[in-house]
Amino acid sequence: MPSRVRVWLNRTYAENVFFMDQLRRNPSDRAVEIHATHGDPDSPVLAAADTADLEPEGLSPAAYVEYALDQCARRGIDVFVPRLHQAAIVAHRSEFAAAGTALLAPTPEAVAVFEDKATAYEAVRSVGVPVPPWQRVRTADELIAAVTEFESAGHRACFKPAAGAGGVGFRMVTRAPFSLTHLNGFPGPYVQLDLVVEALRRAEEPVDWLVMPRLEQPEVSVDCLTGPDNRVRLAVGRTKNGRRRGFTLDERWLAPARLIAEGFGLHHLSNIQFRMLGDRPVLLDVNTRPAGGLHQLSLCGLNAPWAAVQLALGEDPGVIEPPFLGQDYTVVSGPRPLLPATLPRQRTDSADVLLPAVPAPVQAVAAAEVLPL
Repeated sequence: MPSRVRVWLNRTYAENVFFMDQLRRNPSDRAVEIHATHGDPDSPVLAAADTADLEPEGLSPAAYVEYALDQCARRGIDVFVPRLHQAAIVAHRSEFAAAGTALLAPTPEAVAVFEDKATAYEAVRSVGVPVPPWQRVRTADELIAAVTEFESAGHRACFKPAAGAGGVGFRMVTRAPFSLTHLNGFPGPYVQLDLVVEALRRAEEPVDWLVMPRLEQPEVSVDCLTGPDNRVRLAVGRTKNGRRRGFTLDERWLAPARLIAEGFGLHHLSNIQFRMLGDRPVLLDVNTRPAGGLHQLSLCGLNAPWAAVQLALGEDPGVIEPPFLGQDYTVVSGPRPLLPATLPRQRTDSADVLLPAVPAPVQAVAAAEVLPL
C-alpha cells in the first residue's frame, strides 16, 4: 500500500481549502495529511487541515526559512507549497531536500523575474510575448505625464504596484471631479487624478507604480503544471467575462503561456494571466504559485493539485489533457468551519500545537465555490 503523503501550505489564500479538498480526493486514493500555518487564527485553511499552527509574527525572510525547515522536520513534511516568503524559501531548496521535503515551487530565478511586474514585462517581451505599454512612476509629476500620454493615445489609464498580488492597489484613473455621485452604491476601482496627485505630493516617500492602459475582457488565466525538465504537463485557460466564467484550450492564450512557463523555469504550478489590448491578447500578470481558482479545473475533470504533488515527489504524471471542458459557471460563496477563537499563537521555541481538523462548535466563513450558470 502506498505510504501517506504529508503536504504543508503556509499562509495561503482562503480559497485553498479547495486545493486541500482535491488532494484528499486524489484518484489514487492515496492517504494525504495536510499541515497548514497562518497568521490569522480565523483562516479557514487552519480548520481544513489535519494539523495546524499559528505562525510567529515579525520573522525576517531568513528567520522564516529556519522556521520552515523546523516545521518540515518536526511535521515530517513530504511536499511544501510555499506562498509567504517564497523567494527566500526556494533559494534553500537543497536544505529542504536534505530534510526530506520537496518544494512545490519554481526556481529562484523565475521567482526573481516575476516579483517585479516591470522586470517581468521586459523579460517576456524579449521572448516574443506581447505585453501592454507601461510606464514606471514614482512621483506626482511622473504620474501626470504617464496618464496624459496614455489618455492622448485614446486609452483609459490605470495604475498598480510594481510588486504585489491579487489585484491589491489597482485603480483606474478618472479626471471627473469628486462629487456625491462617487458616494452612490458600492465603492469602485475609480480614483480621481487630482486626489492621487495631492496624496503623492504629501507623501514622505516615493511610490513604485506601473501606469498602463486599462485592458479589456475577456481575462484568461492559464493554469500551468511544468516539470523540472521545463516541459509543460498541463495548460488550461480559465476565462472571465463579467460574472461568466468558462474554459478554453485556444492556442492564442495557451501558446504564450507555455512559452513563459517553459522558458523561465516556472516549475510546478503557475498561473499566467492575459487580457485584451484592442484585438490582441497581452500579458497581464504571472503568478509563481497555484492560483486561488485552480480548483475550478475540477469542472473539466482535472485534479491539478494532486498531479503537482505527484510531480514534486518524482512521480511524473505525464502530459495531462482535460477529458472535457466544463460548462460556463459563476463563483458564489459558502460557509467553511473555523477553529475555536482561543487558538494560542505558536512561538518558535514552543512545543507542537496540534489542532483538530473539525472544530466544535463550528463557526462559518465565506469561501469561493463554483456553480454552473
